[in-house]
Amino acid sequence: MVFCFDCTPHCAQLQESAFHLARFCVQWGEKDAPSCTNCDLRRCAADCRPCRSAGDRAYDALNRAKGRAPPRSPSFENYSIINFVLPAHPACEWEGIGMKKHPSPLRRAVGLVLTLLLTLGYFSPTQQALRALPASLRLTQDEPISLLTGMLRASGEGLEVSASQDETLSQYVSVTGQKSGTSELLLSILGIPLRRVEVEEKRLIPGGQALGVAMRTDGVLIVGLSDVKKGVCPARDCGLQPGDVLLRIGGHAIERVADVSEIAQQNGTSPLLIEYMRDGTTAHVTLTPVQDEASGVVRLGAWVRDSTAGIGTLSFYDPDSGQYAALGHAITDGDTGSILTVREGRVLKASIVAVQKGQRGVPGELKGSFLQTAAVLGDIAQNTTLGISGTLTTAVTNPLYPDGLPIGTRSSVHTGAATILSSIGTGGVQEYTVEITHVSQQNAPAAKSMVLRVTDTRLLDATGGIVQGMSGSPIIQDGKLIGAVTHVFVSDPTQGYGLYVDWMLSQMQGTSADQ
Repeated sequence: MVFCFDCTPHCAQLQESAFHLARFCVQWGEKDAPSCTNCDLRRCAADCRPCRSAGDRAYDALNRAKGRAPPRSPSFENYSIINFVLPAHPACEWEGIGMKKHPSPLRRAVGLVLTLLLTLGYFSPTQQALRALPASLRLTQDEPISLLTGMLRASGEGLEVSASQDETLSQYVSVTGQKSGTSELLLSILGIPLRRVEVEEKRLIPGGQALGVAMRTDGVLIVGLSDVKKGVCPARDCGLQPGDVLLRIGGHAIERVADVSEIAQQNGTSPLLIEYMRDGTTAHVTLTPVQDEASGVVRLGAWVRDSTAGIGTLSFYDPDSGQYAALGHAITDGDTGSILTVREGRVLKASIVAVQKGQRGVPGELKGSFLQTAAVLGDIAQNTTLGISGTLTTAVTNPLYPDGLPIGTRSSVHTGAATILSSIGTGGVQEYTVEITHVSQQNAPAAKSMVLRVTDTRLLDATGGIVQGMSGSPIIQDGKLIGAVTHVFVSDPTQGYGLYVDWMLSQMQGTSADQ
């Protein structure tokens, strides 16, 4: 039954007795049910299609009860009267009472079965395997990767794909690259493509070249505290510590050391709100400067630094992206040990001018030279526990491996013979023999992935083993780039630590590197 709002008074009356009118339509006999003489129920029902069928039946029932026409014989066994609100019709906003057909037992059963099948399909091994697949995969030469695929079929040009099954009858495919570059793995079922995965077999250019590193910090670093007057140190008194990074003073951003003294002199001895960062967390303190009685200069009682420079070694270069990684460890402040945050940084070409040999208890050092005005090789985007990384504007080549090397994943690294590449003099990059004596099973990025011992007599004679400045020297094993030198054993300069190349790549790509 439908009520048209074009005849508001009458239909309002009908709405008040809607329940009785619904009963009247079903019972076909209630004589005192209200009616609407100003509304063509059939026309209204026809215009408002969602209830056309129910409106026809209600109209016929009403006419039968009033004796206007012989009753039609619609079956009301599968219908019940319910209250509902239907969407507004462009020509007739309306509300009413209609009849809804209950689904038959067969249709209800079919719906339940379909729902169950869809639910089971979502949690099937095949669907779980699809959801678990990344958008891209990286292969290494002659090292297949195994993917759980359920019942999916895999194929791809430039890839060797083979199916297998384990003891639990789970379906796997093994993917091996047949060419360097990027290919596409297609996963399908019954010929219907379901997922495409980009597969890349990457080669990297190993480094070994000496780099000049120049970096400015984000803010200025407190490297020490001192009294302005006897027993009075404003920075210490307000809670600041060596290792804190000053970001803003009195609302002004701090970019260089000179900013600190300029703001202090302009402010005088009035309190200053200082924003600083400690262990990655930003906080605020109020500092009251003190005037030095001897010089008349207003001081904060803090020694600060805004830049650093040094020598390191390039680990590798990605010719496809232009990105690089170097050092294998963070650039830290020599006084506080804090990891320096990068505001801007550059890597430059450097040359080794002298070598200080390492001795037991005294680490050696490569003494390098570079000019700040020299040609810039690239920028420094990140400084983390895994080293520095960024983008080179000048492509780097390696005469020993002009075509680059495939990547050796951490699962392929083993104890035994290996080599490192390093520049320790005017002869450029040279390859030296080492032995990997220990391999750590790491599931998360960490700097000390392996232990290596220098066995090359040339390197032992020249440096005594591993010295400062060699950090970042690439490590090669079985014709693959597997990592980089990170630290030297102070107690034994012939030994040092190495870092998996996997972790350095994760840093470059911004995935899971510990920052």
